[in-house]
Amino acid sequence: MSSVRDVRETSGTDRERGGAETKSVSADKHAGGRRPGETRTRDAILSAARACFAERGFDATSLRRIAEAAGVDQALVHHFYGTKESLFLQALELPVKIQEAIAAAADGGREGVGERMVRAHLTVWDDLSARPALMTMVRSAAIHRVAAARLRETATTVLAHALSEVITGEEAGLRTSLIATQLIGLAMMRYVALLEPLASADTDTVVRYYGPALQAIVEG
Repeated sequence: MSSVRDVRETSGTDRERGGAETKSVSADKHAGGRRPGETRTRDAILSAARACFAERGFDATSLRRIAEAAGVDQALVHHFYGTKESLFLQALELPVKIQEAIAAAADGGREGVGERMVRAHLTVWDDLSARPALMTMVRSAAIHRVAAARLRETATTVLAHALSEVITGEEAGLRTSLIATQLIGLAMMRYVALLEPLASADTDTVVRYYGPALQAIVEG
């Protein structure tokens, strides 16, 4: 009887050890990846940075201010993003939705593309999850070379690619640049400068008046 009991006790101990080892391996695997808490902290810092850069611009925004807005210690900002310049570059990343919206607007062909472009542009700017990144780029472009480069990139790659089959013929590049100017100017006066009554006008009204101007450029 004693030997049977010893075997049972030994077997139970082995199972407990095996369970403990399994938990330990699982914990090690979890520790090797990015913890959910770290991801949330990174996202919170980036969101706060976009809001601060959009409101104050690059020069007037400090890492301390970003840390306060994110509700974290400033050391964590350095830990995840390094310098303010590095964090600024991350904040300038354009939301995928603006590229998708512009591409979708251009897919309908040349007829009515001016109104569709204006509507798509306003729809993305009205999206509060996308606006901080756009505001950061537009407000900073005049004083920061990286932001200016991103703004040019948007005009010469995203917009030009979307409109490549819509705007053809003589001076297609210039006409694409003029459309970029019209859209950026619209965003600047409506969302940044808050020019009234443009800032308060409903989307349909803006599209009705502004769309034909873009259409004229498309038609050449």
